[in-house]
Amino acid sequence: MIEIKNLDFGYKKQPVFNNISLNFEQGNIYGLLGENGVGKTTLLKLISGLQKPTAGECLVDEVAPFNRWPETLQKIYFISEDFAIPEGTPINNIKGLAPFYPNCNIAQFKELCEEMEVNPERKFGEMSFGQQKKCLIATALALNTDYLLLDEPTNGLDIPSKTLFRQVIAKHANENRTIIISTHQVKDVENLIDPIIILNHDEVLLKATFREIAEKLYFDYGTDALPDALYSEMIPGGYVSVIRNPERFDSKISIEVLFNTVMKNKETIKQLFG
Repeated sequence: MIEIKNLDFGYKKQPVFNNISLNFEQGNIYGLLGENGVGKTTLLKLISGLQKPTAGECLVDEVAPFNRWPETLQKIYFISEDFAIPEGTPINNIKGLAPFYPNCNIAQFKELCEEMEVNPERKFGEMSFGQQKKCLIATALALNTDYLLLDEPTNGLDIPSKTLFRQVIAKHANENRTIIISTHQVKDVENLIDPIIILNHDEVLLKATFREIAEKLYFDYGTDALPDALYSEMIPGGYVSVIRNPERFDSKISIEVLFNTVMKNKETIKQLFG
């Protein structure tokens, strides 16, 4: 489990987090959402041990990752949005990583590259950005770490590649692995992530599963906006309106509309899901 306890963090005089607490339980694919600058990437860096909290704790299986213990770091793999391009070929890259990651599976990596339609024998420098990213995603999955952190993983992927990404993540997710996907492209992962976490500058506005969201909020798709809606948005053919759901009627959740609802009703949402 990843445990964030009363955590503060900032860059010089610019605070990012102020006394936030948050847990990531084993076996889930979390969607980490928030506006630009709220600290999504920073949170992934704290979890991976690349940053140290100013106050409070960030623990991975009860150990602070910034202590840099190999036994902890070998459980975590982080692909940043601005990743460094490895030298040589993807197959040689994962072979170089394998001694540090005890669950690395080279045969699985080759299968993943085939699924992602990339050649692991081709040099990174000869690939497009999208091909490079798909190779790194294949590497990340084949290392079989307990915690996989992905920052904007679908940026640079074309539409077919985004479909492949969803397929391989869903296929290789399991109850022993926690995956955290930080993204602005929510439609790329809408049918993949659950639970959803929405961050504000210094607080967690929402952490909820789809089931919990469906029990508290109803998404109405109609020709007109509902007058009592928390939030309404025009869509082709009408409006989608979000209202409280005391009767617990089923509805189709739109993550983009959910995000806008949360941002427009921060205190209401915190009370509703608190």
